[in-house]
Amino acid sequence: MTTQNAINWPEKYLPGTGDNFVSNEMIVQGITAAQVWHHLIDTSEWEGYYDNVADISFPQGGGPELKDDLVFSFGTFGFPPLAAHVVEFQAPAEGVPGRLSWTAQQDGRPEEQLDVLHAWLVEDLPGGRVRILTQETQIGQPAAALAGERPNPMLNGHQAWLDGLVSAASR
Repeated sequence: MTTQNAINWPEKYLPGTGDNFVSNEMIVQGITAAQVWHHLIDTSEWEGYYDNVADISFPQGGGPELKDDLVFSFGTFGFPPLAAHVVEFQAPAEGVPGRLSWTAQQDGRPEEQLDVLHAWLVEDLPGGRVRILTQETQIGQPAAALAGERPNPMLNGHQAWLDGLVSAASR
């Protein structure tokens, strides 16, 4: 029997406790966690394989590669650029999954406030396979509005991100 790794969740963002939560996962053959990781952490590549991201910047310097404790911002899902902060960063290694997560916030009036944790897990599996899991918890009125839309734009948007990431890593 094999046990799969899971996202490390801070209490504040536990799935099911916020206003919107989605989970997307792919398991594919022919690419490695290291190949996927490269395209995931290099933000200069995001717009080349994912059309729901724009205006990526690094207000305190650094980038384009994400790393632990890095501050960056980006626009997505029609929101103006969100202030983001990498809170978990562990590159994949033999027997160790890659872990990346960031928080993102939008301030303003209560109907504009948004607080997010977006997490990724990338791990090699036996048989030349790789598993990519991305999950996000959102808190705030804009999140509740997104959760009520059908089809769910965040679920579909993250699937497009996974599809593009796998395609980029496969080239």
